[in-house]
Amino acid sequence: MLQGKKILLGITGSIAAYKSAFLVRLLVTSGAEVRVIVTAAAKDFVTPVTLSTLSGNPIISDFYEDKELGTWENHVDLGLWADMMVIAPASANTIAKMTGGVADNMLLTTYLSARCPVMICPAMDLDMYKHESVGSNLKELQNRGNIIIEPTHGELASGLVGQGRMEEPEIIVSQIADYFAKEFDFNGKKILITAGPTYEKIDPVRFIGNHSSGKMGFAIAEEAAERGARVTLVSGPVSLSLKNDSITRIDVVSAREMYEAVLNEFDACDVAILAAAVADYRPKEVADSKIKKKDSSLNLNLEPTDDILATLGKKKTTQVLVGFALETNNERENAKKKLVNKNLDFIVLNSLQDKGAGFAVDTNKITILDRGNNGVEFELKSKEKVATDIIDYLKPLLG
Repeated sequence: MLQGKKILLGITGSIAAYKSAFLVRLLVTSGAEVRVIVTAAAKDFVTPVTLSTLSGNPIISDFYEDKELGTWENHVDLGLWADMMVIAPASANTIAKMTGGVADNMLLTTYLSARCPVMICPAMDLDMYKHESVGSNLKELQNRGNIIIEPTHGELASGLVGQGRMEEPEIIVSQIADYFAKEFDFNGKKILITAGPTYEKIDPVRFIGNHSSGKMGFAIAEEAAERGARVTLVSGPVSLSLKNDSITRIDVVSAREMYEAVLNEFDACDVAILAAAVADYRPKEVADSKIKKKDSSLNLNLEPTDDILATLGKKKTTQVLVGFALETNNERENAKKKLVNKNLDFIVLNSLQDKGAGFAVDTNKITILDRGNNGVEFELKSKEKVATDIIDYLKPLLG
């Protein structure tokens, strides 16, 4: 399952550190080569002898192998050696230091120099996990690209029952295996994605727009690129940046600009995922100067914008075409009509009726509908995880 993979396991001071011995054993039996870094506090909960015996490698806990001889352990080499760094358990203290860039022990310096993906498995008591600062730190680490394996519910060391238990070693190993199984599974595929709003000028100051933040489209682009796809992202005006330098970004403002950019890229792509909230109408005439406020009302003569999805639906040959629908009533019925009328392969339905879903939030709740009249509902989750669901759903359609 993990044959030949190099896993660098970091263990911090937590009662859950006893589980790390089982985790090492499972990683080794899955075929991985494992090296272990422990903090000073971790050694109060699990012995280096145990971890060394199970991993088959010496345990690393200090910068120096022998201070008298001047030999030392190179944290940079460790970070370059690993295919993945897993910190399990990750205490609240270590999580805070990781967020702040603190480098006061071997584990933290290695984390800062690691170029591989990093998986973080928090473990702490209920009230600590629920504390605003811990949640903020974990969110920041996730935003930087770290993989967070959320703790589970159960009995905690304090005797309380709630969320805070480190995920079971079997699940962690499964998550690691899933990550490597998905690695580059879209290698060679060219995916075109749209994101954000469009702004339709009324005059040099005002425009018609919407509340789209672009977060969903950007998350899809990052997920596809992470899995090996060559991604082109056509984005309306947003304040987001990309983490993956391999993504080609084309910035536009209006629906017409997005239409032209998408049509220019479409023929060369294997998949088009249109997540942008494109304006349906634009002013027929744009004033050359700012329209002055008057006592009388202002009437705007509007005309439809170009229908990008419908155009691509008529134009497509072998491409997989994916659309989005944001509905407020008759959600499924309206989404199905859009799916059929615009010749889509599947459509992602958002409902503004769902709390925590929609524009300008970090979470989403979707339903995917396909041409076979099948529907798959997903629970509310982060937009990054929703992006994973969408790309996972797409994969079988590419053969």
